[in-house]
Amino acid sequence: MPFPPFTPTVPVFLRHVAERSGDDVLIVLGARRLSYAEAERESAELARGLVALGATKGSRIGILLPNGPDFVLAWLAATRIGAVAVPINTFYRARELHYVLRHADVQILLTADEILGSDCLERLEAAAPSLRQARGEPLFLPELPHLRAVRVFGATGRPFAGEGPSGLPALARARGVGPELLAEIEQEVHPADPMVIIYSSGSTAEPKGAIHSHGAVIRHTFNLNTLRDLRREDVIYSPMPFFWVGGLTFSLVGAMHAGARLICEERFEPGRTLELLERERVTVVAAWPHFAKAMTEHPSFGERDLSSVRTGTLHAALPESRRPRDPELRHNSLGMTETCGPHTWGDPEIELPERLRGSFGRGVPGLEHRIVDPETGETLPPGTSGEICVRGYSLMQGLVKREREETFDVDGFYHTGDRGRFDEEGHLFFEGRLGEMIKTGGANVAPREVELRLEALPEVRSAFVVGIPDPDRGEVVAAAVLPAGNAAPDPEALRRRLREELAAYKVPRHLLLFREEELPFTDSGKIDKRRLVGVIGERLASRAAPAGSRV
Repeated sequence: MPFPPFTPTVPVFLRHVAERSGDDVLIVLGARRLSYAEAERESAELARGLVALGATKGSRIGILLPNGPDFVLAWLAATRIGAVAVPINTFYRARELHYVLRHADVQILLTADEILGSDCLERLEAAAPSLRQARGEPLFLPELPHLRAVRVFGATGRPFAGEGPSGLPALARARGVGPELLAEIEQEVHPADPMVIIYSSGSTAEPKGAIHSHGAVIRHTFNLNTLRDLRREDVIYSPMPFFWVGGLTFSLVGAMHAGARLICEERFEPGRTLELLERERVTVVAAWPHFAKAMTEHPSFGERDLSSVRTGTLHAALPESRRPRDPELRHNSLGMTETCGPHTWGDPEIELPERLRGSFGRGVPGLEHRIVDPETGETLPPGTSGEICVRGYSLMQGLVKREREETFDVDGFYHTGDRGRFDEEGHLFFEGRLGEMIKTGGANVAPREVELRLEALPEVRSAFVVGIPDPDRGEVVAAAVLPAGNAAPDPEALRRRLREELAAYKVPRHLLLFREEELPFTDSGKIDKRRLVGVIGERLASRAAPAGSRV
């Protein structure tokens, strides 16, 4: 298994990429460009300021900043001194913000003054009302008992908040925290030290905080890059937020390993984003499918010069030879916050045989998998569906405020809560979350199996399958379908075609057509199936429509 040729800690990694890439641009947001050398130099100034503020190894430093140079500098400054970065979801409202700040025991918060017109400091005051009476550092708040300081990237505008980008370096100079002390501090950062706490989206419960070490993040992203076709000359567009594992590790750290350039934007808007891709000569588009669809369908798409794009999810912009004939015959990868991103991998450029349609690749080198019976824990043979378990070098150290014994089994495996099976050759077939398994009339239905059959139909762009409570059968299968393009399929006709490929009990009793804006998606672009059950139930109840009709 390939590992980087340097000690996998942020301070060593940062010196390595700065020496190699120097004046090459690391990240772009609007008119602002930050080079690799500038990232090293400016994050060092912020790091010394954090030390002067009282941060030390293990301190929890929250980062409430959007994708862009400020986030990169804040993350590097915190982690290069051995503090633990806690990226915070910029979409959080006051209650959610309070939960994560308190749950993670955040001691210093680095925040923007506003994000997309939303006043971050006002939101923080709503999360901790006693801030309105606070007058500077140190803070002592009953709502957030560990928080001692708030530093702002932008206008402070509140007595409790200090200035970040200029205020922290000034504090370092005033207190005599110089480069020599920073160098000594960085020498005591080790691969085993916690580097980041990444919170899951929490669509069905309060978010969980996964603790990842320097070694796990730096090694895993390096390892994944050996499986990716990512080059130093690449210009990458990825809207994945840095506060989630995909944005932080796969996009940001992966780009840094390659020495590539990462393009950010304040918000996605198909026309403006297409203009951005053209202007920056983007070569890799790593956007969610619904983003790619919105760009492809935008009136200006055909007028844009996107000839620089060589790979990614914007298939219509790719050279003809690289466009997938059938996206379902390309590999997916399966990952999660707890495994620091993908734990299975398949080359997305290789077309699969029909028997591997919908598969999710093989295990990433260095990681082990088991499929177990979710009730007995018995290890199951290839071809048998059960719970996917994983262990290995990229696995989190643990969950915040959870004991190890309730997080890992006795063999060190993490039980993912995902259901799937491996074939004899080691290809994973993901079947959905265990909690999503539909039990109808005593039979089990894997939602993903039904979704794949629906999405194979030319009139269907996407399908989302859930179980709807039923007094006689316990649950019945229901599907929310997004039609492809301008198609207007007949739901009953779709059900008849499914009966040719699926057992009768797997065919959706209710098959409803929706527009994308009518469906509940999480901030990360995933369907929220818990809420989808309610959306479908409300439609059925309000319209009292017969099964299979369009409602």
